Amino acid sequence: MRAAVTIPVAIKLSPYFSSVGNMALALHDAGADALVLFNRFYQPDIDLTRLQVLTDLRLSEPNEIRLPLLWLAVLAGRTRASLAASTGVTSADEVVKYLLVGADVVMTTSSLLRLGPGHMATLLAGLEKWLDAREFTSLQHVRGIMSQRSMRDPQAFERANYIKILQEFRQPDPAMTRGTGRTKIV
Repeated sequence: MRAAVTIPVAIKLSPYFSSVGNMALALHDAGADALVLFNRFYQPDIDLTRLQVLTDLRLSEPNEIRLPLLWLAVLAGRTRASLAASTGVTSADEVVKYLLVGADVVMTTSSLLRLGPGHMATLLAGLEKWLDAREFTSLQHVRGIMSQRSMRDPQAFERANYIKILQEFRQPDPAMTRGTGRTKIV
C-alpha cells in the first residue's frame, strides 16, 4: 500500500494480536506512518427471548481505556510511527491520560455520537484547564511523560505488576455496597 499512495498511511490495529508490540513495529517497518490503538470490533449478542442475533451498537465507555493506554505507554518512544489513541474517550480526563502515555492524537466517536459535535469544545476546554492548572505551556511538555520509557518505575506497565495488583486487591464489604449499586473497595 505504501508504494501505491503518497498520503500518510494509518493502520487501525486490533488488540487481539499475540504480540501487539511486534506487529506495531512490523507495520511501521512496512511503511505505516501511524498506528491507531485500537480498532473496536462490533460484536453481536443473542436475545434469549426472541432467539435472534442482536447487532446493536454499543458505544465505548471510559473503562475501556486501559488496554490501549497500556500499549500506547509501551510503544511510545519505541517506534517512529505516530500513535493515535482510540476507545473510551468520554471526558478530558481520558484525553489527558492518552497524551501522558505518548499518544500524538486522541480520537473519539462514541462521545460525539452520545453528546453531539459540540462536545469537542468541552473536551478541548477540559484539556486546556488541566494544562493551565499544572502550568504546562504545550502538549509537547505533556506527551509521553508517563510512557514506559519515561517512568522511573517502568514495571508499572509490565506483566510482573499483575502480582502486585492481585496482592493489593481487597474484597468489597457487602454491607458497604448494599442498596447503592456500587462497589466500594475497603
